[in-house]
Amino acid sequence: MTGIFANDGDRCGWPQAILFDLDGTLIDSAPDIAAAVNELLAQDGLPPLSVDAVRGMIGNGVKKLVERAYAASGKPVEADGLDQATDRMMGIYGKHLTHFTTMMPGAMEMVAAYHGARVKIGVVTNKPEAFTHEILKHFGIDGQVAVVVGGDTGPARKPAPDMLHHALATMGLSASRALMVGDSPADIGAAKAAFMASVAVHGGYTTVPADELGADRVISSLLELPAAIEALKQPERARN
Repeated sequence: MTGIFANDGDRCGWPQAILFDLDGTLIDSAPDIAAAVNELLAQDGLPPLSVDAVRGMIGNGVKKLVERAYAASGKPVEADGLDQATDRMMGIYGKHLTHFTTMMPGAMEMVAAYHGARVKIGVVTNKPEAFTHEILKHFGIDGQVAVVVGGDTGPARKPAPDMLHHALATMGLSASRALMVGDSPADIGAAKAAFMASVAVHGGYTTVPADELGADRVISSLLELPAAIEALKQPERARN
């Protein structure tokens, strides 16, 4: 993370913002997503997929999820067929947002704690923005989140840095004053591209182990986030 902090003084009050990924980081949405995927597949006479199988397909947005699901079912779709299936999936999943979804360990506590400490909280996710707002409202943390950037907000999706830049611009902060917390290559890749410090969380939705994502710190759960932040605030020589 060399270069994130220009000098020791910059570490005071850092971070001023924490950007969280949603699926696999703040929430475990795989059961609801799997239910929606299987309802979609059933419409085309295809067999259901397991929750674990769908968990490994999450990331890079709804369209990519649908593409992966049909490919796994032995009936790939593309072009107009993929667009139509994605539209159907959006309608189905909109009814499955919070039936089986739960908060990840430590998520509720960390959002509340850092919001209470006047750290700005952002959620940056490839999930549609309206769905994200509904989920945050369901769990009662929408009032603690300063900005939501979804896959349909406008900026290029993660792992491009654009969504992170958009969130920070809305907050009026630079990348050096913020931290990205996520579970996937897209999250950590976006943070690197934005020249932002990052923390990877084990147990998310990725086929790449958290230790191999290249984050500045890796934690087992969000309950370890405060310790990771304190470690990142130390001079580089003290962390090596």
